[in-house]
Amino acid sequence: MKIYLVGGAVRDELLNIENADKDYVVTGATVEQMLESGYTQVGKDFPVFLHPKTHEEYALARTETKNGTGYTGFICDFSKTVTLEEDLLRRDLTINAIAKDQDGNYIDPYKGTEDIKNRVLRHVSDAFVEDPLRVLRVARFYARFYHLGFKIAPETMDLMRKIANSGELETLTAERVFMELEKALKTNAPEQFILSLRQAGALKYVLPEIDKLFGIPGPKRWHPEIDSGVHTCMTLHMISEKTDNPITRFAMLCHDLGKGETPTVLWPHHRLHNELGLKPLKCLCQRLHVPSAYEQFAIKVIKYHSVMHHLYKGGGKNIVSLFDKLDAWRHEEWVNPFALCCKCDFTGRKGFETRPFPRYDYFLAIFALCQTVKAKEFVDLGFTGKDISEQMNLKRIALVTDYLKTIPEDELNDKSNEMPASIKEESSNYQRKPQNEATHQKGFFKTKIENLENKESEESGFEE
Repeated sequence: MKIYLVGGAVRDELLNIENADKDYVVTGATVEQMLESGYTQVGKDFPVFLHPKTHEEYALARTETKNGTGYTGFICDFSKTVTLEEDLLRRDLTINAIAKDQDGNYIDPYKGTEDIKNRVLRHVSDAFVEDPLRVLRVARFYARFYHLGFKIAPETMDLMRKIANSGELETLTAERVFMELEKALKTNAPEQFILSLRQAGALKYVLPEIDKLFGIPGPKRWHPEIDSGVHTCMTLHMISEKTDNPITRFAMLCHDLGKGETPTVLWPHHRLHNELGLKPLKCLCQRLHVPSAYEQFAIKVIKYHSVMHHLYKGGGKNIVSLFDKLDAWRHEEWVNPFALCCKCDFTGRKGFETRPFPRYDYFLAIFALCQTVKAKEFVDLGFTGKDISEQMNLKRIALVTDYLKTIPEDELNDKSNEMPASIKEESSNYQRKPQNEATHQKGFFKTKIENLENKESEESGFEE
């Protein structure tokens, strides 16, 4: 029996990255021998054991033979004759196929250390295509190690495209897809997860609501980057520099889903996208079984992020109303993440990356001021029932109204939100995308389109 440290623990050790998780492979042993040694078996599909003292995972070396579809369609052989090299051969990337023996020696039959040195994510063997989950895993590793300069090997990207074109991505369970998405959202560069999946032709199968945004234009005056998918990735990059909270990052990823539903007759403007974004969010969350905490906060960001860009219109009453809509009095933990998403929506545009966004600080200061209003004050004055909340609302509005008098005029009139340089929109004619070819002549769109077409094509202040 021989024991080797394998996988991520070895990889991260060579990258000088802290990793608390340790996985071991055992060769020359049987299930009976492991049980006799005090290990507890936990694996169902193949033998995985917990160490009697450390409770770390030990797996018998195994090989895998494809016999079906999806990432579960394999027959495993974990007999004691399976070698370490055979076990490492089944792994996805060379950087994950390095082992370390109990004397500290590295076993690296597939040149993983060389790829670590050269910062390359490369598949171990052509058996890579047998597991569709590996497309998402490679994209996630790319996002995780992007800041270290890693690239996906061209031949590995070719195999990722082959898997995407095979249709096997559709065999992945919702739970596994969301698990990979959530892990990606916790990396240093989650936008690279999205971009690499798109490069592989996989995004349209995994996250079609996000893929749909690419190629949809925004008004050049406000979005010099033009492409709504590019803008989404820019905002995701920005928010990831501000917070590592995956719920906030998920909301940022989804904030402009409604632009994928904008009728082409309205392009490049998207004044309905806040309302239109709720349906694709619901579809995404239902399909991937997204936890409620993610969905509920994303709803708030989708519906109300544009309000921040014209925050002071309507005065104190409008601002207090926004806090009401955010359910901020019950969920004060949403206020700062919401403001961060709005800030990154502003800075996540070409030419705006380093622009100040003082509205973020004013917004938080206004909320802190509103929090000083307590129900007890009005109970003591004899108010009861709904009258208490009405009085609290009036006092909040009064406090905010007074506070607005201290804010600079350029901030109040949205002048500070104007473009740093005037960029004339070259054309208002855009090629229709397939998802928007249908004409909308009645109901919701007829009313909304007629109202919007009667307005000027460019309103003052930031517009999406």
